[in-house]
Amino acid sequence: MPKDVAIIGVGQSAFVRGYPGSIRELAFEAYREAMKDAGLSARDVGASVICSAPEYDQQRTPSGLIAEYLGLNPQPTFIIENVCSSSTSGVRVAYSLIKSGLHDVVVVLGFQKMSEISSADSQERMGRGGDIMFESPFGTLMPAYYAMHARGHFAKYGTKEEDLALIRVKAASYGVLNEKAVYRKEVTLEQAMEAGPVCTPLKVFDCCANADGSSCLILASADKAKEISKKPVYIIGMGAASQPMNVTGRDTFSGLECARLAAKEAYEMAGVTAQDIDVAEVHDCFTIAEMMAYEALGFAEPGKGPELIRNRETYKEGKIPVNVDGGLLSKGHPIGATGGSQVRTIVLQLRDEAGAIQVPGAEIGLVHNIGGVGIYGNVIIFGR
Repeated sequence: MPKDVAIIGVGQSAFVRGYPGSIRELAFEAYREAMKDAGLSARDVGASVICSAPEYDQQRTPSGLIAEYLGLNPQPTFIIENVCSSSTSGVRVAYSLIKSGLHDVVVVLGFQKMSEISSADSQERMGRGGDIMFESPFGTLMPAYYAMHARGHFAKYGTKEEDLALIRVKAASYGVLNEKAVYRKEVTLEQAMEAGPVCTPLKVFDCCANADGSSCLILASADKAKEISKKPVYIIGMGAASQPMNVTGRDTFSGLECARLAAKEAYEMAGVTAQDIDVAEVHDCFTIAEMMAYEALGFAEPGKGPELIRNRETYKEGKIPVNVDGGLLSKGHPIGATGGSQVRTIVLQLRDEAGAIQVPGAEIGLVHNIGGVGIYGNVIIFGR
């Protein structure tokens, strides 16, 4: 297990439906918490990687604005845009900057203020995450894309709508414990099943909500981490993959190949298997996305994902706890900040600082973060 780069600080704003301040103020909330956690000041930072989906921002090239506001000039700053997987892509870039020897400490800050545009405009922009020549002109929006995958999983494996509803029930049970989550209410199986349709078979509770929020991670070289941090959490495996943007070019709708390939690469780098993972954060923008993640990550054989949730194996007390912070389904999904929030949860788990959602004895954690409808896939494995 390579231990060359560590996370030494994490921070996150509350995820909310309508943040009243500017994007620079929103970014500062997560940055302040992460820098306090790491015990550093701006002069200790070698570079910053700002992660956002710019089509949702009124500010063009927000990396320059945010670096200035955070006092990170004259250090270099970069903007990363891989839609929903932007901030884990930012982690990959920061890891490379540190491994190359260019910098010892790098800030990865993800943010999105989605309330700057209307819900209708937001959905239209999300639709343009697909092929703007052959797909989005015909009305393909995110719920429709994932509904196709739900139908594919149902047809191939016999998965039921109730299996997806059980995933939301789990997410809500942990969301009530997460003070930074948008949705903090229990959801019963009956409520999930009886909710109105969004895009059949997906219902209201099968879908995450847009949100405003920021997340911040401080990465450091192993030597610097040992010098600064009492509880560094190391990146021990990374995997990334892509697949055709145009979904008609794919072989299956029952899973995301980019996730499977990214996981395979990450496990090989870390020298571990799916059975070694103690706690995981997966990209549950829709309930079917979590179901497919179970199988892509090797927590269940293809088609056996429903058995995990039916048997409560992905609850905190189960064989493989997944999204015990409520996931995107409860936290909300501020696109550029989402992956960093997932990493924050795993770091707190591996430092035994997760409070009511702590998985006892967690030593190896995994983050699975997807951009678009499986266009980009990132898997990162962490160890103490």
